[in-house]
Amino acid sequence: MYVYNCAECRTRCDGKSKGKYLFENDVEYSEKHEQNIIQLLKNKGFVAYKCQKDGYPDIVVKDKKGKLISYIEVKAQRRTFMSVERLLPNADLKPSETVALNLSDLLRYFGIFKRENCSISILWVLENRPCILKNNESMYFYQTIEKLTKIYDKYKDKRKFRRKSGIGDIVDGVHKGVVVNYHFSLNELILWKI
Repeated sequence: MYVYNCAECRTRCDGKSKGKYLFENDVEYSEKHEQNIIQLLKNKGFVAYKCQKDGYPDIVVKDKKGKLISYIEVKAQRRTFMSVERLLPNADLKPSETVALNLSDLLRYFGIFKRENCSISILWVLENRPCILKNNESMYFYQTIEKLTKIYDKYKDKRKFRRKSGIGDIVDGVHKGVVVNYHFSLNELILWKI
């Protein structure tokens, strides 16, 4: 179980909103992890590559014969939502266990799953959370869209949070930063043992 009492933590995470969201930096950071996961999947004998379909998850995974196994969305997270208990009091979440996914992606993947009946998983890369991570190494947690749908149906808007827009959200006059996130617990996910 991944719950840590933040009040007892000696290396407490910063609870302040960063206010500066460097969209391009976040994209580059996520793409680095996507390539790493693609390579890990290839090392395990799968065919894996960056998905080219608009609006679909990041990675396509197939077997050696070319049969689709799954789509995978990669969410690399460096910060924890320290105010989750105060801002989402009915979400049943603690800061140490909380991960996020932008709500628009989540709802779009629900639609793709219903329309195509294909396997979709969300994979979170967790970093900079010393209460959970051993030797501060990255850890990977995933869950299928079917299970995430059940969690969403149970909590509805209780786990949705809209942050203020900040510096870096607007790129070339277009608001690209994600401001509405949906939150899950690590205890609802599966640790990916590589």
